[in-house]
Amino acid sequence: MKKLITFILFAVLISCKENKPEVVNIPKKVAPVVVEEFGFKLNDYKVINDTIKSGENFSEILDRHRIAYPKVLEIVNKIKDTFNVRKIKSGIPYTILAKNDSTEQAQVFIYQHSKVRYTVIDFKDSITTAYNGQKPVRKELKTASGIITNNLSQTMDDLGYSSYLTSKMADQIYAWTIDFSRLQKNDKFKIIYEQLYINDTVPVGIGEVKASFFEHGGKPFYAFQFVADTTLNIPDYFDDEANNLRRQFLKMPIQFGRLSSRYNLKRRIAFYGNKIRPHLGTDFAAPIGTPIMATANGVVTESRRKGGNGNYVKIRHNSTYSTQYLHMSKRKVKVGDVVKQGDVIGLIGMTGNTSGPHVCYRFWKNGKQVDPLKQELPAAEPMKDAMKPTYFNFIEPLKKELDAIEYPEMSNVVVEQEEELNS
Repeated sequence: MKKLITFILFAVLISCKENKPEVVNIPKKVAPVVVEEFGFKLNDYKVINDTIKSGENFSEILDRHRIAYPKVLEIVNKIKDTFNVRKIKSGIPYTILAKNDSTEQAQVFIYQHSKVRYTVIDFKDSITTAYNGQKPVRKELKTASGIITNNLSQTMDDLGYSSYLTSKMADQIYAWTIDFSRLQKNDKFKIIYEQLYINDTVPVGIGEVKASFFEHGGKPFYAFQFVADTTLNIPDYFDDEANNLRRQFLKMPIQFGRLSSRYNLKRRIAFYGNKIRPHLGTDFAAPIGTPIMATANGVVTESRRKGGNGNYVKIRHNSTYSTQYLHMSKRKVKVGDVVKQGDVIGLIGMTGNTSGPHVCYRFWKNGKQVDPLKQELPAAEPMKDAMKPTYFNFIEPLKKELDAIEYPEMSNVVVEQEEELNS
């Protein structure tokens, strides 16, 4: 009897197992990843990335992507006020967004000026449009530090830092307070700066230098970027006592070059048969084509070619000061233009009476030409007293961070504080 009951129970269990519905695992549909760039959903197009070849023009590119010449001509005419297709350069990357079908006909052309800036030419509809865009940029604060062993540029290179930081420190932040041609061994620097990224992780350059410290000849020089005038909203650099580091005038109108001839009222000039003729300018020699900068803010009062001056530009800075720049190969500004300190106003040349490529820099004070290297040039606009408490609160954490940055260990640093380099 027990065996019969056991058999019946076993049969029931087997029957239940056989009648149990089979579970089938159906894979879930995975939604496609949406890729967006340049303001377009790239999934909707066939994306073609390429680079402009030497000698290639806009018409050839579109023709290769099935846009006939009459349509190309129509596009060029419609966008000419926004984008001149004749100025596209070889080596520049571009993107074609084409129809996602068998025709693969171009719909959009994107010219990538840089890793950040681009121009979109959209001709997929009857209305052709062209506009400039910029990829989102993420900023991240980074630090740099070093001990001078040769010169600033070489030290930056040895440490793997961007040459932009060298230029920023030498030509902007400390251009009026430190002579970078006479640095000393064991001078030190610390920097807090912005590293820029696109697509969150791709570095695309250096942004602003927020704060810096330079020890030169044993003396400390702090610099903090701050907007002291909220009306103009232009940032400037101030020290730890709220003094503006910028002077009203740059020391020289070129970034790289050498002083070849000073202001001299008794100079003998070979061009005029070695006769004594006053030299009322200060000459800075550099290769032809070197950019010439306005040494201060102002308005262009003259821009022309005349006699021995050759191509020249004259700028009125205020009721006291004017400057003049002679022998240019090319002028970049016209009368009435407002220029800012550091703006390129022309290029080094040999026009007029000159025996070599240089810019003759003339400095006028109260209508009289004077030696710019002997002038006690005024500082830029000082910070207002009412703004100083805000400034000191602003720089307090930055100063603490600067002071906490350590210098890298460099085995080839020789402590020779008194030895001057590049003199």
